[in-house]
Amino acid sequence: MKIGNIDLGERPVTLAPMEDVTDASFRILCREAGAAMVTTEFVSSDGLVRDVSKTIAKMHTLEEEAPVAVQIYGSIPEAMVDAAKMADKAAELAGGHGADIVDINFGCPVSKIAGRGAGSGMMREPDKMVAITKAIVEAVGKPVTVKTRLGWDDNSKIIVELAERLQDVGISALTIHGRTRCQMYKGEADWTLIGAVKDNPRMHIPIIGNGDINSAQKAKEAFDRWGVDGIMVGRASFGHPWIFTEIRHLLDTGEELPPMSVKDRVALAKRHFQLSLDLKGPVTGVYEMRRHLSCYFKGLRDFKETRIKLVTSKDPAEIFATLDYVAQRWGEETPEVEGVYGL
Repeated sequence: MKIGNIDLGERPVTLAPMEDVTDASFRILCREAGAAMVTTEFVSSDGLVRDVSKTIAKMHTLEEEAPVAVQIYGSIPEAMVDAAKMADKAAELAGGHGADIVDINFGCPVSKIAGRGAGSGMMREPDKMVAITKAIVEAVGKPVTVKTRLGWDDNSKIIVELAERLQDVGISALTIHGRTRCQMYKGEADWTLIGAVKDNPRMHIPIIGNGDINSAQKAKEAFDRWGVDGIMVGRASFGHPWIFTEIRHLLDTGEELPPMSVKDRVALAKRHFQLSLDLKGPVTGVYEMRRHLSCYFKGLRDFKETRIKLVTSKDPAEIFATLDYVAQRWGEETPEVEGVYGL
């Protein structure tokens, strides 16, 4: 599968953008685990245009992550175009590797974004969505992709027609989450309309399916049943970044990997934590890893006190020592639940 001239290989599995989750340390870990491409956290077009340093910093990427997409969101056409131009030149503005792809977020359902008409809020204004996309495609030199949903609600599932319109203004790939905005993340993702977009003879760009891919078997079923060109994994990777290794192994060999032991999870958590410290320093590195550390061991028996220690300690050395204790006490066990969401 190619996005522009970027070859992601056969049946690629990519990492979805997730606010406060897909920072550089997590993206690197997922790439090492087998993700074919990763995407930054959501980058506000308003923040970029106002030159907000924290927003610009979100565009900083590293060579180890490539290929990487910088994802922007917003509802003001002029600001979105300006933000896309900045994302296109992310290496100059934020340093590092920059962006291989400029991705437009028309899919986020949270109220603070969709309620302002951005993210999946744009599903209520498809003409405006298409116009913004067209202007961005014309303004940047890198491939432009879109991530969106089926529609605003059950009465407005417009994705089949919308996909054609987005393709016609020049996007290089389309990712579809199989829920409406009003569903948020409730219920099961509906892949039938994702399949309908892929089966549409007018469509020639890659179609990437997203929603409820929480195991290697479900990933394989998505490719086999719906014929998508790629899949995107989101929430199921949180606390379970090795899901990309599991999926890739099943797709390539036809065999499933056994569950990862606690000892191996500790080694991965320590690698993740060290990356966070290296990239963000001891204060922010510790604070922002708290949301990840306990999730590696969700479902582990008698873990409450140790979990509290992991998420309250401010001393990196103490956290590393606690992780060593986890490996020593629970080493060969496997938790009953994978990931923070238990998907």
